[in-house]
Amino acid sequence: MAATNSKSVANEKPVWFITGCSTGFGRELAIHLLESGYRTVVTARNPDEVNDLTAKGEALVLKLDVTDQGQIDAAIKAAEDKFGRIDVLVNNAGIGYFAAVEESEEDQVRRMFEINVFGLSRMIHAALPGMRKRRTGFIVNLSSVGGLVSFPVTGYYHATKYAVEGLSEALWQEVEPLGIKVMLVEPSGFRTDWAGRSANESKRQIDDYASTAGARRSQSRTTSGKQPGDPVRAAHAIVKAIESPNPPHRLLLGNNAYEAAMAKIEDLRREFSAWEAVSRGADFPKEEQEEGA
Repeated sequence: MAATNSKSVANEKPVWFITGCSTGFGRELAIHLLESGYRTVVTARNPDEVNDLTAKGEALVLKLDVTDQGQIDAAIKAAEDKFGRIDVLVNNAGIGYFAAVEESEEDQVRRMFEINVFGLSRMIHAALPGMRKRRTGFIVNLSSVGGLVSFPVTGYYHATKYAVEGLSEALWQEVEPLGIKVMLVEPSGFRTDWAGRSANESKRQIDDYASTAGARRSQSRTTSGKQPGDPVRAAHAIVKAIESPNPPHRLLLGNNAYEAAMAKIEDLRREFSAWEAVSRGADFPKEEQEEGA
């Protein structure tokens, strides 16, 4: 495994730590890892929802709310006391929110940022010291194709995922020289009950947005549980990518994610090229730059 190549642990499988294991990606990833013989720290705000996973392998089940620094510190310590280290941190915990930007309620937006961005950040801060000390480790941040492409009704959700993308891109430049890898996972629609269980919506809905935000809100609710993405295959894909000799910085999951990301690249290329002269014209002329040097 690319992330854990130190001689002292060469003959041991990596220790994984996953946030948000009650449902969806977190649960399926934990199941796959435990059934494959990995020691796995399985966390959830309500541990009763994941206690059944202890029957599948060497699991340490812990209570963890990523907005609670005390619980984070206690979980990291418990994991290191039990297994000696954390090799792979998977920041999976996250929620959504359906609202046009103008409809959005600040308390709901702030709660989402607390979980999706600051919760993820707290976990990174807690796990990195041990990884730096060992000069090995892997941080996996669950983003979304919505961290690359935005759609109506999930504007502030996209804002959280764009934040995760920017943070992760800076992070891998800082920690890769220390032997630590970072990977963003960017899924499209998967059958994780995200829209049904993990995404609130605004109390106020404005008629002017019925054909944009309103239409997509309805579509997201009605297609929940019918998405093309398979969480089990996604779990296998994540492990395969991490165990590869050259793990990607970004792992798209699902046909829709791949197609949307490629279309975004083409849109950016087309618009940037069309405005190239104006963009380049904003600098001082070269002769003035040389004079000021």
